[in-house]
Amino acid sequence: MQRIEHKAERSGHTDESGFCAAYRDFSPGVLSYLRARGVEDPEGLTQEVFLALFPQLRDVRGGMKGVKSLVFSIAHARYVDEHRRRLKKPPTTDYDPAQDPRCSSSAEDELLAVESSGNVKALLNDLRQDQQEVIALRIVADLSVEETAEIMGKTPGAIKQLQRRALCRLRKLRSPQREDRS
Repeated sequence: MQRIEHKAERSGHTDESGFCAAYRDFSPGVLSYLRARGVEDPEGLTQEVFLALFPQLRDVRGGMKGVKSLVFSIAHARYVDEHRRRLKKPPTTDYDPAQDPRCSSSAEDELLAVESSGNVKALLNDLRQDQQEVIALRIVADLSVEETAEIMGKTPGAIKQLQRRALCRLRKLRSPQREDRS
């Protein structure tokens, strides 16, 4: 590594072969250290350690012992940063709709369940064209708000508002039909 130091001092650049040698010699140890410390992504953090090492390599003194000391100092600092980040971040769990007792059918599901397809078509015909399109894309085609917005050339907020207004209008239109049946 003495040769790397002299060459780097003369040229002002880090010797790539010295970096490759450091990576080859120390990356397995860094990876093992980070795995043993329980880091979430030890491979990614190992890469970060060596990315941080590269610009500092030309200033290292002490040969391979100096490089090793610097590598593991960086690894430890990255581990501490990771640990602190996890302490600040609240624990999360994945949402499982099957486990959620608060689930109830949506207004759309209720409407489609109660009304026959002929009545639904008649109700949809009473909506404005853009409201019909939103209902068709969101409920019938089961697209997300973002996908619907992209297709219709509107913002997601505009799609949500159109859908809300369309569903309110359908509820109002449906109320007189229920009274006729009684």
